[in-house]
Amino acid sequence: MSNLQRCMMKSRLPPMCPNPKFPKPNDHGFRRTTDYNPVMWSEYFAEQRDVQTGKGVFRVYLTKQPEETGPLLVMLHGGGFSALSWAHFSVEIAKIIHCQCLAIDIRGHGDTQTDNEDDLSAETLAQDIGDILQTMYGESCPPVLLVGHSMGGAICVHVANMDVVPALIGAVVIDVVEGTALEALASMQSFLRSRPNTFKSIQHAIEWCVRSGQIRNIESARVSMPGQIVNIETGKLSTNELPLPEESTDEPTKFSNPNAIAEDAELPPPAVPTPVPSASAAAASVKKYTWRIDLSKSEKYWEGWFQGLSQKFLDVRVPKLLLLAGIDNLDRALTVGQMQGKFQLQVLARCGHAVHEDRPHEVAEVIGTYLLRNKFAQPAGDGHFLKNMPMC
Repeated sequence: MSNLQRCMMKSRLPPMCPNPKFPKPNDHGFRRTTDYNPVMWSEYFAEQRDVQTGKGVFRVYLTKQPEETGPLLVMLHGGGFSALSWAHFSVEIAKIIHCQCLAIDIRGHGDTQTDNEDDLSAETLAQDIGDILQTMYGESCPPVLLVGHSMGGAICVHVANMDVVPALIGAVVIDVVEGTALEALASMQSFLRSRPNTFKSIQHAIEWCVRSGQIRNIESARVSMPGQIVNIETGKLSTNELPLPEESTDEPTKFSNPNAIAEDAELPPPAVPTPVPSASAAAASVKKYTWRIDLSKSEKYWEGWFQGLSQKFLDVRVPKLLLLAGIDNLDRALTVGQMQGKFQLQVLARCGHAVHEDRPHEVAEVIGTYLLRNKFAQPAGDGHFLKNMPMC
């Protein structure tokens, strides 16, 4: 079940116990006891680079080149996210296998700037990936494993079918299935309207991200959320303001509406009533940041991302892995294909839609095992880690 479906079903779910990870409000109604300060990309990646193609300048992030030859993991984020969504996963996978990670800010997202920001068709986004790899590596491109989450997973499948990556060895799709994705599109606009339009600080955005359930791993949210918002005054991505000056305080925040995405069990207790703000409090709540991309304007492309995705995934001619947050997400075509052994399926329970952010270590183990089983990579270190068996 997708997060959008969970959001729609919340009103029909019975009351559940509060999550103990979220403390109770104190006497002032504040809950913040956690560090929501942003973390820079350099804590996880060795290099950031702007790649110039005929279509624009694409921001990419690279991990350190491995000492031994290994595959290149080309990672595509979901709609509204950014390349920094892969920060924690990149660190974890490097502990398991010899590889290099290349995380890309897709057109219209992050610090990428293109000639036509509004063209988010599946064909255009897929061609962008081929152009980036051609520009960076030319004819000497290393073996490539495509890894995509949500919208990025759909683009991953389109890239594989367009044969724009000659060195492709495999494809990993994370938590996107044609049937459930198409069903969720009907409520997508309502979901987008339920989110706050602005944030008064980067910390405020990170806190909302965690409390709403968009990302359930606070350490991942601290590095990835800044890649999703821009400064309203400058128009620049908030990552360009990091590190924050020391005098930038992390004051507690109140949310009258957490705009939840996750199940009730994963959310903090209901917010206490917010008192009428004073003049100083109103000044402190200035609208300073907003979303990097207005996803509601991309509606005409949504169906193109997912229509026919299951069959396109099955048609990919390299070994495939589908990683889901719930077994009930499988549609009929994929169920039949999985029973016929056409791809490997792995399910990680008790995590949200951003599986690779919520559980980066477990996702790294699944993908690392997949690469080792297919002899696409060599183990790093002593090679001992928990090997996840594919589902039967």
